[in-house]
Parts: sequence; structure tokens; C-alpha cells
Amino acid sequence: MKYIYNSSSELDTINFAKNLASKLVSKDVIVLSGELGSGKTKFVQGILTYFGLEDEISSPTFNIVNEYTSDKFPIYHFDVYRLEDVVEFYEIGGEDYFENGLCLIEWGEIIEEALPSDFIHICFEKKSDDDNSRILNIQTYGKKFDKFFDDVLGKDNLE
Repeated sequence: MKYIYNSSSELDTINFAKNLASKLVSKDVIVLSGELGSGKTKFVQGILTYFGLEDEISSPTFNIVNEYTSDKFPIYHFDVYRLEDVVEFYEIGGEDYFENGLCLIEWGEIIEEALPSDFIHICFEKKSDDDNSRILNIQTYGKKFDKFFDDVLGKDNLE
């Protein structure tokens, strides 16, 4: 399924992510794409805030993955931008994380072949006429997330 969410501000993106986080469970995978400064980190901030980890966020740019411990399950925030290819992801045991917690993966298209069959892909796009607004193009893969966004977004955002 494809959905579109129009975010009018950083706070709007954070609140959207918090609302989405309320439906997420261990083993869910979300891939985040978009140019630098498009809102990926604000989205992650919203997810972490929902789980009471708002003071923990840091970019995993140098570590590849940051691990957070929530009361419900581990949360893994990946930035795979610096990986050469999917082989490097396998070498660090990246696919093992999919079975152990919630995975948020920036630049996940680099490791597309390693992704599980069920995942959410959100592509962040800056609006050319408004520095604060973003378009979030959301695509779900696999059957697990069919109708997943109907409650989060409402049927008006169904493409």
C-alpha cells in the first residue's frame, strides 16, 4: 500500500512518528530515505520519545547502529550510508537485529536485499516552497502492514 503524509513542521513530523510508534512491535522494520535535513532524524526522535527515550537520541553515523533499551523491546537505529554494500551489513550480523527488536534504518535502500519481506519504507521529501514542510511518501511491503496506516493517517491519505 502507498500513503502520503504532509508534515507542516518538525513538531508535526515528531507527532506523526509518536502516533505511528504506538502501533509498532518488536521485529518491525522501518526504512527511512531522503536527502540530508529532510526529517529522518526528527522522525526517529518521535519514535524514541514515544518509548520514553527522548534524551537518548544520537546519530549512528559513526557507529552504523545505536541501540536503545525501552521497557517493551530493544530499538536499533541504523545509518547504513557508509556501508559499501549489503555484504558489509551481513558481516556485522545486521540481519540478526531484525529478530530482536524494532529496527529504524536510514539509507536502507543500500541493504534492500537483506530486508525482511514485511517492512515500511518512508521517503522524506522537502517541499520547494516551504522550508518547514515535508512530504512523507510511505510504502508498505508484505502483508503485515496492509491497512496499518488507515488508523494512523486516515483513509484520505491512501493513494
